[in-house]
Amino acid sequence: MTTPSADELLFVALGGAGEIGMNLNLYGHAGKWLMVDLGIAFGDDTMPGIEVVMPDPAFIEERKEDLAGIIITHAHEDHLGAVADLWPRLEAPVYATPFAASVLKRKLREAGLFDAVPITEIPLGGKFKVGPFELEMITMTHSIPEPNALAVRTKFGTVFHTGDWKIDPEPLLGEVTDEVTLQKIGEQGALAMVCDSTNVFVEGEAGSEATIRVNLEKLVKTRRCRVAVTCFASNLARVESIAKAAVAAGRHPVLSGRALQRMVEAAQECGYLLDFPATVSEQEAGYLPREKVLFICTGSQGEPRASMAKLATGEHRDLVLEDGDSAIFSSRVIPGNERSVGRLQNALMARGVEVIADGSEEHLHVSGHPARDELVRMYQWVRPRIALPVHGEIRHMVEHAELARECQVPETVLAPNGTLVRLAPGPATVIDHVHAGRLARDGDVLIDLGGDTLRERRKLMWNGSAAATLVIDRQGRAVSAPVVSLRGIEDADGALTEAIVGGLKEMLADLSAGERRDDSRIEEAARQAVRRIVRSHLGKKPLTDVHIVRI
Repeated sequence: MTTPSADELLFVALGGAGEIGMNLNLYGHAGKWLMVDLGIAFGDDTMPGIEVVMPDPAFIEERKEDLAGIIITHAHEDHLGAVADLWPRLEAPVYATPFAASVLKRKLREAGLFDAVPITEIPLGGKFKVGPFELEMITMTHSIPEPNALAVRTKFGTVFHTGDWKIDPEPLLGEVTDEVTLQKIGEQGALAMVCDSTNVFVEGEAGSEATIRVNLEKLVKTRRCRVAVTCFASNLARVESIAKAAVAAGRHPVLSGRALQRMVEAAQECGYLLDFPATVSEQEAGYLPREKVLFICTGSQGEPRASMAKLATGEHRDLVLEDGDSAIFSSRVIPGNERSVGRLQNALMARGVEVIADGSEEHLHVSGHPARDELVRMYQWVRPRIALPVHGEIRHMVEHAELARECQVPETVLAPNGTLVRLAPGPATVIDHVHAGRLARDGDVLIDLGGDTLRERRKLMWNGSAAATLVIDRQGRAVSAPVVSLRGIEDADGALTEAIVGGLKEMLADLSAGERRDDSRIEEAARQAVRRIVRSHLGKKPLTDVHIVRI
């Protein structure tokens, strides 16, 4: 299958279905493809040296002449963070509402692509056409300004693509969910709903941002020394709540972290946060009494280069946290980040800093994703014929499909990354599986997450490396003793090195005269000898290199 026909509507996720993050969704119809979101996820302990991971767009890159456009539903990294890296492979026009466009333009400017990427700003609630797709942005609530669902209309009906959402009657920043339009879609008959699964295991509702503002103000007023509060930089309603809590407690708010400063600038550029409390610079904050400052920090997930991590290690250039100060985590721990957040909180406590996190007696965070009661309400409004869960691990998607069935949805489809689904005509059907790999940003280049580079890096991390240089004459006889170099391998008394040298001498002596004239044969025999000796001494299989020098 290369080109979707005019008589079918297709869907495939290349990212974000079977995981939380890296969202990349594709709709195919009438010879064209429509991409919804192009995001990243962050590396973990299994990816040494990797901070950012993203979907491999190979499937759509091979068809980029048929890619009509890229729609960005909102400005979170897992929905737009890969545009700067992957757009040169796709070269399609980008569509976004003003705030997401503002955030994206800053990223593109840093990447040297500001003038290259055509971005069309769509007003909130805007209707527009991209290729054969009639589209409508639908205002939702989430944990960032201007979250949008997308109505994708074709001759087969409307697919309601929720993006990230929740139901919050008091979002504090931005508009409430457009229930009228959602109900209208249901009344007109929705073909399918492609829906967020993140909190499907959470009973009840996510809760309102307004309650967190009240709780933060109460908590900050009880502190007597410095206070540092960390949250997601993109949760600008929360950032504003923290700043207002500081002012209510007689403190000066300090924005600490470039991501926070960029987000506030982008929001104000789009008409949000225009009454944001006056802030003090990081350089000026050090001159104020401890009880008069509050640091709003990046780094809620334990990111090693973020502001909170620098405070925990005493490496921040301008700010400090000391015994008696308080660190407040107004965020949840993203699955996979438990260890990094634990290390950060332990480091703070080791400095005598009181750590207050959500889940303690204080209620300091509400999710931006719908809990079960909200999902049920959405199904009651939209009443789709087909439920297609995304934005979750497999366990989330399976549970979401079961919930959809309980909500009397006639068809449910479980479609992890790479699963090509025909939504219409006829019953929704899995018709193929396509490549859905992963790319990792390694410094300034992108590499295959499953390729040799990271495989060898992981092996080096776990087993160390052994290198041997053999200096031989034209007949393959040793001119001098082999030179052995071990890295990440214990050999305090030199016994292992001595054993390897002896083993390499024996290896050369055991080869025939013809084999000693073949460098590749010597290299392979030497590599096997080194591995065998290290394994017999330490039980490890190191990354092994052998160099042959003939003189």
